[in-house]
Amino acid sequence: MIGFVSSQQPKYQRIADALRTAIQSGEYGPGDRLPGENDLMATYEVARMTARQALGVLQNEGLTEARKGAGVFVRAFRPLRRRGIQRLAQEQWGSGRSVWSVDSEDRELVVDQIVVHEEGANDRIALALDIVPGDRVWSRSRRFVLDGKPVLFATSHLPSDIVAGSPITQTDTGPGGTYARLAELGHVPVHFREEVRSRMPSADEADLLTLGTGTPVIEIVRTAFTEGGRAVEVNEMILDSASYVLEYDFDA
Repeated sequence: MIGFVSSQQPKYQRIADALRTAIQSGEYGPGDRLPGENDLMATYEVARMTARQALGVLQNEGLTEARKGAGVFVRAFRPLRRRGIQRLAQEQWGSGRSVWSVDSEDRELVVDQIVVHEEGANDRIALALDIVPGDRVWSRSRRFVLDGKPVLFATSHLPSDIVAGSPITQTDTGPGGTYARLAELGHVPVHFREEVRSRMPSADEADLLTLGTGTPVIEIVRTAFTEGGRAVEVNEMILDSASYVLEYDFDA
């Protein structure tokens, strides 16, 4: 194991740095078990709490995962590369493909916990859609599970006067998803705005995404607009930050 040199950092942080270096160098690969608390205590001559804190740092960074009764292992999950521009191209959803296929490629994607219902818009959604608070909207919530790991929970809100009676109010919106159906309704999205921030999750969000303690989420709020500038959808997305790389590729 790579040791640590003298430093002003706390001992647990120096142990975490050494373990992180070992992971990045390939000494410990995906799925490998890291030294346990007893091993770290003996190697570095530290207390159990210090060893536990060191392992906790790596878990909070998303590099490792604890398996009850087995130890701490290098996380084998391959991060998603979310291509923010390509995934929203009309040639993507306009040809019947899901915007998600740009991200997931050939990996196993399951969408579960789908809930579709009509409700009154709260102040935040009303402001984004330029409607009056309390006006009716259809909301679509769903969770995305990739290779068995929940990675995203998303809720879309759309004005009822546009989508009522359409497949958008059903569990399965059909090929191309919501944007293809909006186009068929005469409200084709041509412009998107995304706001991105990082924060700690609520307890419910941590449960939905099965997040480890201390793991932040990425919150993305996307608004879709028609040619005339009308907002036709607001999509609030909560992403497991350890599962994503956000990629934006565009010309100068």
